[in-house]
Amino acid sequence: MENNVEDESQYRSIPIKEQMVTLKRILKFIKPYIKQFAAAIFLVIFLAVVNAVQPRIIQTFIDDYLATGTATRSTAVMFGAIYFGLTLVKAIVTFFELYLFNTASEKTIQNVRNQLFAKVHRLGMKFFDNTSTGWIVTRVTNDTEALKDFWNVLLNIVQSLLSILTTFGAMLLLDWKVSLWILAFVPILIVVTRFYQVYSSKTYSEMKSKNSMLNTQLAESINGMPIIQQFRQEKRMINEFEEVNDSYFQSNFSMTRINAILLSPIINLLYTIAIVAILGLFGYDALQGSVEIGVIYAFTSYVNLFFQPLTRLMDNLSLFQDGVISSSRILNVMDDETYNPQQEDTQDLKISDAKIEFKDVTFSYDDEHDVLKNISFIVNPGETVALVGHTGSGKSSIINILSRFYEFQEGEILIDDQSIKKYPMEELRNEIGLVLQDSFMFYGTIKDNIRLLDDSITDEEIIRAAQFVQADRFIEKLPGKYDHKVVERGAGFSSGEKQLLSFASTIVKDPKILILDEATANIDTETEVLIQEGLNRMREGRTTLAIAHRLSTIRDADQILVLEDGEIVERGTHEELIKLGGRYSEMYELQNLGYTRSSHK
Repeated sequence: MENNVEDESQYRSIPIKEQMVTLKRILKFIKPYIKQFAAAIFLVIFLAVVNAVQPRIIQTFIDDYLATGTATRSTAVMFGAIYFGLTLVKAIVTFFELYLFNTASEKTIQNVRNQLFAKVHRLGMKFFDNTSTGWIVTRVTNDTEALKDFWNVLLNIVQSLLSILTTFGAMLLLDWKVSLWILAFVPILIVVTRFYQVYSSKTYSEMKSKNSMLNTQLAESINGMPIIQQFRQEKRMINEFEEVNDSYFQSNFSMTRINAILLSPIINLLYTIAIVAILGLFGYDALQGSVEIGVIYAFTSYVNLFFQPLTRLMDNLSLFQDGVISSSRILNVMDDETYNPQQEDTQDLKISDAKIEFKDVTFSYDDEHDVLKNISFIVNPGETVALVGHTGSGKSSIINILSRFYEFQEGEILIDDQSIKKYPMEELRNEIGLVLQDSFMFYGTIKDNIRLLDDSITDEEIIRAAQFVQADRFIEKLPGKYDHKVVERGAGFSSGEKQLLSFASTIVKDPKILILDEATANIDTETEVLIQEGLNRMREGRTTLAIAHRLSTIRDADQILVLEDGEIVERGTHEELIKLGGRYSEMYELQNLGYTRSSHK
């Protein structure tokens, strides 16, 4: 399931200090677009000032002209024009403010998503061994999308705070005694906000985890659909999905309840109490003397302008918490240091003869249990060394550390008598051709899958590579031939055809070292005969390390290494090992017996 499998103990309230650290770090992503954000904030300040000025315009007109009976048509038109003009300016400024902010916000999210995707591709294989596909997909899609809403929340917070400050300032200038009564509501708001923050951060953490589990369940179901249907597991998978989905619903519903209680209803209640209190205060003043009607109008308008942003703030607290949790999860991936092994990177070092040597190599995936123990062997230039053994014997682990997917703990691996750690990773990737047991095909065309988007490879080279491994025999029969469309994961192609294309994509780069990881395991006998000649030609002039599933395919290997429990227990040529009468001989006889029985059926 997920990386660091999530359980209920991980659903915790995130302290404000930790939230502020997360906020500070995630804000660094806006740096490339700081000018647009700054311009948008400047316009927000302008709007806050205009909002504070407008009620005073009406108050002045009421008290200085209407109440005194000196209002004229021209006066009314003038005040109306001023108020309308400010409203029109607000509309125009709001457009530019939203345009600038949303453009910068979208670019920032694009930047975050690109960096996150790039980071995932820099992480080592150990990360993917411990992390589900759904977990990763959630980080790159759902969490970055939540972050987009987060920027809008920050804008609303800035708008609301500026509106509150300018409005309260305007109230102080109008009547400071009545204004101070408004401050009595602040402690209540602080208590409500604090309670909401503690509760919601824990609940949002749980919601995000359940969402990851949903994505994981969905990814596993889609990828494993043939197995699910073959073994009639549809009902079980549906029930499991419904359980996770119901758990996710309960988390969402819990958040909905707290939002319904603590957000807008609280603010609306406080707003109503504030209006009643202000009218009561002015009513009391009216008993002592006259009270200007315009002042009452202005104050009630200011109270509305004071509580309206608070309503927006409280409504946005849920999105703020969502954004903080998503930001934290994104930063967790950014902080992950499960990288591929690091190279010393001697830039001018090149692979020439392609001699491979393992010297007392010990390797463990978890730094506790050794899967390879003191492995030593040499593959001379142009030779083929085959690795055989039962499942778990360490064959694939040798391939993994030679390909630099994992770091080995002890010993040395040399290529041309130089440590493998000294070669630039690009040199290793160019000169080591890897053909896996399970070939993967990307969406695109046959050409795309052979070229793998390397534009330096010409169409002629693609055709020659396909002919070399005899993949051209089925490609030429396809509609569109080399431009034939390939759908996701190569659906519509047989395992043998996909493997042939994998051979072609490897050989087109002309690597000096060839690694075959049970390359013929998924190929039918007829196809195996077809490509065996191509494999032999691929090995000519190349140093080859082959994991053998069918022992008959490596009879001509220069050396065969038999592995058991991470150790080399036998080594020699096919003939030498048969004469030895040990494990290899037993494996070979068992396979021949199996083939003989199969042919008699």
